[in-house]
Amino acid sequence: MRFDIATLFPEFIETALNESIIGRARARGLFEAHCHNIRDYTLDKHRRVDDTPYSERQGMLMQAQPIYDCWKAVCGERKPHVIYMSPQGRTLTQKRVRELAQMEDIFILCGHYEGVDQRVLDRIVDEEVSIGDYVVSGGELPALVLIDSIVRILDGVLSQPDCYEDESHWGGLLEYPQYTRPEVWEGEAVPPVLLSGHHANILQWRREQQLYNTLKKRPELLESAELSEKDLYILNKLKDET
Repeated sequence: MRFDIATLFPEFIETALNESIIGRARARGLFEAHCHNIRDYTLDKHRRVDDTPYSERQGMLMQAQPIYDCWKAVCGERKPHVIYMSPQGRTLTQKRVRELAQMEDIFILCGHYEGVDQRVLDRIVDEEVSIGDYVVSGGELPALVLIDSIVRILDGVLSQPDCYEDESHWGGLLEYPQYTRPEVWEGEAVPPVLLSGHHANILQWRREQQLYNTLKKRPELLESAELSEKDLYILNKLKDET
């Protein structure tokens, strides 16, 4: 899988992509990531890529020309899926991450300042993606979130699928609580079922805890979660108890 990232801060992205699990996966060739400095494509002798917007709004807006020329130079005859990281985009979900992980070629545009000239967005962008209903200073952090969420579920990045399939949001629910040694800490013990060695009981406990956690913390997720008849029975029981 290949990512091309158009940004004003390539060093920032390169540093993050060379760390931890993602860095090791990149070093092993499990995915490619190439950063492209948008300033390299400006026609301005001072390397400016922004100008004032045609409105009374304060701030600066990224110009269309440097972005468009960057996209043309990087993509050539290729037709990658182009994503613009934007607070106006569709909120990123685990379901969308799984869909994007099936693609082979993704071009990510990172905006900055007050955003990007709409004309270039209309010309090249296939999809706008948001990491949440808030605004950050630029698209670099959201781009790293997007790449990390995709790469970690690619084949060979984590040791086995259970590493991510048991996590929050994979099947629409939040994850169950986790515990490690010591068995008793500050007077609080690990739930006895986890020490029983009874695999079926442990699995049942985990599912009940997933349902309880989701009901308690993010009840709106239950509306679209993948629930069995047994899940619904447990959920109704939990609702009655609470």
